This record gives sequence, C-alpha cells and structure tokens, in this order.
Amino acid sequence: MLLFSFLLVGMVIASASMGYVDIGPSDLASLIKTEIFNDPGPVDATVKTIVMDVRLPRILVCAAVGGALALSGVLFQGILLNPLADPYTLGVSAGAAFGACVAILLSLGATLVSVPLSAFTGACLTLFAVMFLSFSGSNKGGGFSSNSLILSGIIVAAILSAGISFMKYLADDQVSAIIFWLMGSFASKTWGEVALTWTVLGAGLCISLFFARDLNLVCLGDRSATSLGVDTQRVTLILLVTGSLLAAVSVSVSGIIGFVGLLVPHMVRIITGPDHGRLIPVSILTGSLLLLGADTITRAVLPHEIPIGVLTALIGGPVFCWIFKKSQEI
Repeated sequence: MLLFSFLLVGMVIASASMGYVDIGPSDLASLIKTEIFNDPGPVDATVKTIVMDVRLPRILVCAAVGGALALSGVLFQGILLNPLADPYTLGVSAGAAFGACVAILLSLGATLVSVPLSAFTGACLTLFAVMFLSFSGSNKGGGFSSNSLILSGIIVAAILSAGISFMKYLADDQVSAIIFWLMGSFASKTWGEVALTWTVLGAGLCISLFFARDLNLVCLGDRSATSLGVDTQRVTLILLVTGSLLAAVSVSVSGIIGFVGLLVPHMVRIITGPDHGRLIPVSILTGSLLLLGADTITRAVLPHEIPIGVLTALIGGPVFCWIFKKSQEI
C-alpha cells in the first residue's frame, strides 16, 4: 500500500507539471514551498494561477472520484456476490444523468451547484426506487437479494434512459451540453468540489474498513455469515447505501465515467487476495492512479482533449466482455 501511495503522489506532481503550459520541477517546488510554508519565494503569478486555480482542483477531484468509484465497485461486488457488479449496476449513473439533464433542460446551469445537485438528487431517488422494488419481506437473506437488486437496477435504468432520450429530443440548442455532460469530464473543477469529494471518500473509507470483516463473512454466503454472528440485513443495507452514495457524488461532479468500479477490484484482488481489509485501501489508491493517469493523457498528451468517459469505455468495454465470458465458464 505504501508503494501505491508514493506512486499516487508522484502522479499528482507529474500531472500538475504537464499541460498546455509546461511547468518545470523547480517552479513547482518553489510553489509548493510557498504554499506550505507561506514563504514569499520567487513564484510567477501565472504559474501559481495555473496550478492552484486550474490544474490542482481538477487533479484532486479526479483522484477522489477514481478512488470512490473503485471503492463502490468493491462494495457492490462483495455484497451482491457478482463479479459484474459495479456502481452502474443499480442504475445510479442513469439516475444522476437524468437529474443533470433536467437541470440543463430547465437552464439551471447558470448557477454553480445546480447540475451537480440535481444529479446527486436523481442518483439518490433512483437508489431508493431500486431498493423499494427489490425489497421482499419473504427473503431470508435480509430483504434484498443479488438478483432482485440487479434486475431492479436494469429496469429503472432502462426507464430513465428513455427519459433522457426524450429530453434530448426536447433540448434543441442545449442538446450538445447534455451529450457533453453524459460523456464525463473533469474540466473546470473547484476547491469546493475537492472538499466535497474527499470528505465523502474519507467517510466511505472509514465505514467500509469498519465492516471489512463482516463483508468477508458475507462473501461466504448469508447462511455462513449469519451462523458466525453477522447481522447480514444491517451490513448489506449500510454498505449498499455507502457504495451508492459514493457513486452518486462521483457522477454528480464528473458525469458518466464507466468501468472503473468494475475493473479495479478485479485487478487488485490479483495482488491482495479477497481480504477486504487490504482490498479496500489498495483499490482506492489504484482507482485514483488509473483515473488520474487517463485524465492526464486526455488533457496533456493527446492533441485534443476528449471526454474521459469515452476513454474509460473504450478500454473497459473489452475487459468487461472478457470478465463476462470468463464468469460464464466457471
């Protein structure tokens, strides 16, 4: 885990120095010294504006969203006992997209928080709808079953996707704004969004680590977990809400970014094994590294910036097909 932490710090520094305006290591070191020790060193005002007001908020939000999506994927795959589960399985992304489209269609985008707040509201309402549809008092596993949750998520997501298509039809001049938001981007992030995403990620990490042992036992099956003293209904509900809120906040600030929550847990299990006490923190660091690396490529390496959701879908889609095919052969 220490190695991944050092790699993430190195990635943050490298990403902050790359872009349309290259910033040398000496300028970056002087800026860091000035900001940390309040030392009025020889820092160019333009460099300070680029790093502190443009690049660093984007980098930190990107790292937090990558970690939150990865953690959400770990929780969903553990709770649902399904290797294909991720934050989008329950329709949370479709709910957030629907909320954002409503805000854009009603021209609420002029205010700073209207689109993210509307997306977050849509994601939470979708989660409650999915949980209401899937809840069954006759289920001995605690009211929620893996199959009913996934089927409910697919049904609600299909309805919301039809609603999004209808709003695109009505949007006229605003349809380009809707499409751009749906493709995902970290452009124009603020320090307020940095505080929001890292606060939610920190809370999600604490809750997940607290229930890591219980989650290990839940992965053995409801009967085994119950016989070992785990309240499966309580653990499932808490971790389900935690994972969904992590995904909802991530989608509300960055748009639709798929496959991070699906792929990262599978990659990290090869290194750490199935123990969630090690899987959770390493998955967060790996998710941050991967998404920050992809965002740096789209922002600073490619000749024209492309939405990061497109890049993650192009890479993650084939891997998703491989995991699906492999799961059928087991």
